[in-house]
Amino acid sequence: MADVLELVEARLRSALGEPEARAAVTFLGTDRIEVLRFSSDTDGGLVRYATLGMSRLPMGDPTVVLADPLRGPRAELVLSVRPAGAEVDKVLRPLAVLGASPQVEGLVVSPGASLDVGEPLWPGAAFTSVLVAESGGLVEDLELDEPMDPVRFLPLLPMTGNEAAWKRVHGATALEERWLSHGTDLRDPLRRSVSLES
Repeated sequence: MADVLELVEARLRSALGEPEARAAVTFLGTDRIEVLRFSSDTDGGLVRYATLGMSRLPMGDPTVVLADPLRGPRAELVLSVRPAGAEVDKVLRPLAVLGASPQVEGLVVSPGASLDVGEPLWPGAAFTSVLVAESGGLVEDLELDEPMDPVRFLPLLPMTGNEAAWKRVHGATALEERWLSHGTDLRDPLRRSVSLES
């Protein structure tokens, strides 16, 4: 059976190109989480950051005495941002924190969830949390040998505090529709909250 992280990195490279930088963070009692940085001249200057290491083990219920080492959802996180005017590379540690959250907090990260790091994603950012979007767009899901679940590459959409609060009341779909109807550029690191008035 091939190493899961080798397959994951190969899938990221085939979808996003060669990473131009990588950083590794290890939290007490967890396996190492890396964050890879990809940039593209053909994508309007976008920079993409992807975790590597979150999918090493399946996510599961932390109250279970003996976790299943094979079965259960697996994921990595992908953030796309336009770096103009912001120190977006400082997002590496917050992303690694989110990537470690299934091991540290027993979270099962899935589309529609909110993840909060408790501090700005990068210096001066209006965002301390992200909305987890559906996989399958930018990086296709990676099928693994049975009985393992596929690895899903989940896009992260930065949310302001007001957006996160509004999402808790109205739901993820309603927030995404509001962003869409207002033409919100979710890759703008300097954007402010979308209008949340009815």
